[in-house]
Amino acid sequence: MKLGFGLMRLPKKALSIDIEQTSKMADMFIEAGGTYFDTAYIYPGSEDAACKALCSRHKRETYTLATKLNASIALTEKMARSQLDTSLKKTKAEYFDYYLLHSLMEKNYGRYDKFDLWEFVKEEQKKGKIKNYGFSFHGGPELLDKLLTEHPDVDFVQLQINYCDWESEKVRSRENYEVARKHGKEIVIMEPVKGGSLADPPQEVKDILKAAEPDASYASWALRFAASLDGVRSVLSGMSNIEQMQDNLNVMKDFKGLSKSEEETILKARQAFNAVKSIPCTACGYCAKGCPKQIPIPAVFAARNKQLIFGKTEEGAADYEAAVTASSRACDCIGCGQCENACPQHLEVTEYLKQCSEVFDKA
Repeated sequence: MKLGFGLMRLPKKALSIDIEQTSKMADMFIEAGGTYFDTAYIYPGSEDAACKALCSRHKRETYTLATKLNASIALTEKMARSQLDTSLKKTKAEYFDYYLLHSLMEKNYGRYDKFDLWEFVKEEQKKGKIKNYGFSFHGGPELLDKLLTEHPDVDFVQLQINYCDWESEKVRSRENYEVARKHGKEIVIMEPVKGGSLADPPQEVKDILKAAEPDASYASWALRFAASLDGVRSVLSGMSNIEQMQDNLNVMKDFKGLSKSEEETILKARQAFNAVKSIPCTACGYCAKGCPKQIPIPAVFAARNKQLIFGKTEEGAADYEAAVTASSRACDCIGCGQCENACPQHLEVTEYLKQCSEVFDKA
């Protein structure tokens, strides 16, 4: 089964990950034939949850586990390399089936060279701590081609691919996909539902998809688009509750590729989605981690999108007030640019915050 269980957006109980519900979801996934679980050193609480919900409860041969090394948060080479052993201790996984250099793009790829991490992962692969190594990527096709040319022994590449971003001038999903396939690399797909926005798209998109298949969920269209591509090893979905898990399993357990007419429906949905004015944030949270003003940037953008996409002006304003504090409003942004350096979507975050401030802070 091509469905992968992404452990980034796990269910919450209060402010903590709901281990009981996550465990049930892991059980459902394995019982349905799923094997691929994806976490990362940088995801708060995720590796601990992987240990409690998965590794301590299931035989090692019944699942495969991926995690990631993020050089952007490491001050030294030693600190970067230590992430692997820390991840092994946290998950108690014994080894990782898939190990990735995390979130490479034009702004940070030199750091992976500086710390000689390409050689490091190959050394650890020889020791048996890693079975397959690759990297997750948020840059352009020119850089991807360069990296795959310089590192031909990479086992796989993780790319952001969904029907909305397929022709995006910033994400460049199709071009990156074509470069990876040119190099003969298998692909793991992330953000197939674009941070959940394709599971609850604008009404114009909903109308198109419902007219084509009234009983299909909106998310199922996004998953099937991604899984229909050649050379895809796994399509990751960051499922946040049991209902999402069951819907995705229903779609992917007996997967069927898109027909010609369904491809035409996807094209119409893409055009309709991209015609709606919105902030294309996937709520990964990387921007907020180092914000000196502790502005909850993804929540601010989600509140504004509730207004832009769904016309829910009052609800969006209420969500904004619930998310911010007196000193962490959009207007408190000092324009340091940390958020933009961290953003894998290459968004002009500070400009969007100004726009949000004009709406929310001057109302």
